[in-house]
This record gives sequence, structure tokens and C-alpha cells, in this order.
Amino acid sequence: MATSSPSPQQIQDLIQLLNDGQLAQSETLAKNLIARHPNVFILHHVLSLSLDGQHKYAEAVASYQHALKLQANNPDLWFNCGIALTQLNRLDEAANAYQQAIKIQPNFFEAHGNLGTILQRQGKLDEAIKSYQAGLKINPQDARGYFNLGTVLRDKGELQAAVDAYQKAIQLFPNYTDAHNNLGETLRDQGDMPAAVKCYQAALTLNPNHPNANYNMAEFLYLAKKYEDAIDYFERSQLDDWQARKLYSQYKAFKFDAFKANRDALTGGMPNTSPFIATLSTHFSINSNTPDPYNFCKNGLDFVYQNKILEADGELINELLNDINTADIAERKQGRLTNGQQSAGNLFKRPEASFRVLAELIKQEFLRYKNKFSTADCELILSFPAELEFTSSWYVKMQQGGHLSAHIHEIGWISGAVYLAMPPENGLEGAFEYGTHGDEYPILPPKTTADFPAAHIMPKVGDIVLFPSSLFHRTIPFSSNQARICIAFDLKPAVDVSQKNSY
Repeated sequence: MATSSPSPQQIQDLIQLLNDGQLAQSETLAKNLIARHPNVFILHHVLSLSLDGQHKYAEAVASYQHALKLQANNPDLWFNCGIALTQLNRLDEAANAYQQAIKIQPNFFEAHGNLGTILQRQGKLDEAIKSYQAGLKINPQDARGYFNLGTVLRDKGELQAAVDAYQKAIQLFPNYTDAHNNLGETLRDQGDMPAAVKCYQAALTLNPNHPNANYNMAEFLYLAKKYEDAIDYFERSQLDDWQARKLYSQYKAFKFDAFKANRDALTGGMPNTSPFIATLSTHFSINSNTPDPYNFCKNGLDFVYQNKILEADGELINELLNDINTADIAERKQGRLTNGQQSAGNLFKRPEASFRVLAELIKQEFLRYKNKFSTADCELILSFPAELEFTSSWYVKMQQGGHLSAHIHEIGWISGAVYLAMPPENGLEGAFEYGTHGDEYPILPPKTTADFPAAHIMPKVGDIVLFPSSLFHRTIPFSSNQARICIAFDLKPAVDVSQKNSY
């Protein structure tokens, strides 16, 4: 028969196992004791921490919830349960857990901070800002709180406010490597590259192996056409698409033998799912008159899609134009854009209803795109992701003479635009051109630009155009004094967001 409680020695032994990091042993002992003493709070608490420490998050949540039935007014339990729920991507429940912790202990600034990260992931940017600010009001010396605030302000496109937040984080903690790096990225978005580079260098002085700072330095170097220097930084970053970026740098540095060797190794050694590598591989194959082995989407021009999704003078277009013209949205410097403006931040994460409605319409159109090309034998379709997220979204407004030079969207899967205003048709002025050459990729004689296939579309107001992110595309200049306005975006496979911001 079960006794009312375990002995003090048994509890002491259990806690000692937990404190010594012997998590599997503490889990086993806790379960054995719970079988005999099911209503003893400390046993469930230790079991929860043991499971959590072993990344057994689903079991940990169940254990936390059992412990909370025994002691519902424990803010630390609610807080830890919120962290485990976040790991399971059960965001609404996690938010509720943090809110319960705050209700019990209003000055729990870490709970305010973690609640902010949940709200930010859910796209509730204004609420996230309030949550971070509430935590900072309680603890104004919290460097991480200012860092988190900077991330959400940047998401919202409030770049100067984000700069101020990152600078405050650094003031409180001068060795805050991530804050130096993120400050650099935000200054870059404002167009201040010299200041951005100083921030990357500060981060690398603190941590020479910092992935993001290495990546950002490499990106700066290849934009400065210092391709050979960029290669080493990409190697050190080992981040995201670093292998594709390394290939790009080799190709632009005319290191064709090294490029081909690396391209072939990546083609045979991993799934052919990088739009960026696909762009490079296609271009090199045309240049060298050799077959293109990379099967992301070899004939990308055949996978361009146009459809009408909005009425030209409909209510949603008017709301979108109004929000673009009146909302407080910062602009991002864009070196490829002439006579135009581009928004900063991620437009579809903003609170305006019009942007969110459009985002859902676009996701529906992506399913139609997939169905249209469902029989294609290439990774673009064969590995078409079941879940998608907007890597980025922004508006582009062009005035008379406006144009955008040929480029690709390296971190997308499918890219596209919805057109809200177009100048009157006049030949190909204002058209959307797509093809296999751009960005000053090397052309080897006797090849000329004419050897690289290209085509164009003349969008109409209300149209959506979708295309593989591996295609170069540009806007042909127009002479009309009427504006050309579109909302552009990249969609890629959804991935778990790291808890980098969390306490």
C-alpha cells in the first residue's frame, strides 16, 4: 500500500541525481516514487525537469501539467511548461502558460520576454513589443530584453527604433555578439554599409566563428566584388546556404574548375533543392556547352505562372494601396532599384488586415501552381513543401523611369508579385522579364547574352505572377508618369524557428 509521502532520504537522493545531471536516472527514480506516491508535488516537479532536460518535451508538458494540478500557483512551473510547449510549437498554449506565470508573479520579467517571443512568432508584432517593453520596465538592465525588442522592431520595419534597441543592449552588455551582428544587419537595411561592416567586425572580434557575422561579412565582400575574400568567410559561417554562396563567389571569381568540382559534389551528394545552385548550374552549363546535372528546375522558363486574383478596382486593392501609402512603414535601401522605393521588414507580418488577407490568397494560389505543374519531374515540384512560410515580403513603388536590374531571390523556393498599379501599356515598358542571365555573371566567349534564354510577361492590375526562385528577373524601364506598384514575396519550406530570443 502506498504511503503518504517518500522518505526525506529518497527525496534528497532524487534531487541529487537531478542536480548532478543524471537525468535518465532521476527520471526513473521519480517515476518509481510517483507510482507509490502519486500526489507528491516535488516528485512530479523533478520528473518534469528530468524529462525537459532530455528534450522529451511532450512527456515533460504532461508532467508539468500534472504538477500544476497539485500546485497551480507556482509561476516557475508555468514558465517552464511554456518553454516545453514552445519546443512542441504549441504556441497558443505556451502563451497561456506565460500569461499564467505573469498573473501569479507580475514582475516575472523573463515570462514577459518569452511571451514576447511567442507573440512575435505568431506575427502579433505590436503585442510582442508591449510584452518586451513590460519586461524592460520591470528590469531596465536586461540586455536580452532590448535585443528581443530590436528583433521585433526590425520585423515591423521600424529600423531606427531597432537600431536604438540593439545599441542599448550593447551598452548594457558590450560583449553581446548577436546584438553587434543584428545591429549591423539593421544598419545595412538602412543603407549604411560602413557602419554595418564595423558591427560585423566587432562581432567577429568577440567570436571569430560567429556564423551570422561571418556570413554577413562574406555577403558584404562579394557585393564589393571581393569574391576570393568572401569564400573564406562563407566557409567559416557554415550557415544556411553557405555552400551555394561559396559556389557563387567561385563562379564570379572565374574559378571555374573549383566551381565545377564543388557543384558536382553537391549535385550528387545531397538533394537538388537549392534555387541558388540551380541558377549557377544552369548558367555554367550554357557557358560551357555541358549538360546541367542539377535537377531543381532545369527549364525554369517553363514554370512561370500568371493569374488574376484581385479585381482591378476592387476593395482589397484599394485597401492595400491605402495601407502602403499611409502606414508607417520604413523603406529599405535597394541598390538594384532605380527611381523607386522598397519597404523594409516583412510586410505580411504587419498588423494591417489587407496584407494578411493578401498573404492567404497568395498561399491558395501556390497550391494551384503546384497542381498546374504536378507532373513535372524536377525537385521544384517533387519536393514541393507541404508547409510554406513567407521568407520575406515587401512592396516596390516605381516612378517614371523606374526599373529593377536582373537578380534572383537566393533564399526562396517560389517567388512572385501581385500587381496593384501599372503604367499604361507601351510596348514592353514596365514588363516583367525573366531568364537565365543577370547579376553580371561571367559570359565566356564566344557566348553572348543572346545565348541565355529569356522571356517576358506584361502584368495587369490584379495579376499574380509566380516563378521559380532560380530565375533571373527584372523590370523593364517605363516612361509613363503613372506609378508601378507591386507587392513581392518569397515562399520557402517552413522550418522550426529557433528560440534564439528566449530567456
